[in-house]
Amino acid sequence: MDKIDAYIETMTPQKALQNKALSLPKTEKLIEDIDYYIENGNYVFTAWFHLKRGTCCENKCRHCPYQ
Repeated sequence: MDKIDAYIETMTPQKALQNKALSLPKTEKLIEDIDYYIENGNYVFTAWFHLKRGTCCENKCRHCPYQ
């Protein structure tokens, strides 16, 4: 988790479009506290999840690295 956090800290919107997470194998299973966390019963996706996704969904997500 520390390596993910350190990587995300270096991210800019420009770098996010060509990030290393895009080359990771795609999985359907999400991991709590890495891909998302639960806040007041709602799923909140992390910057790491968005980087793996590879694009902005334009929903003004709290942790969007593409802003």
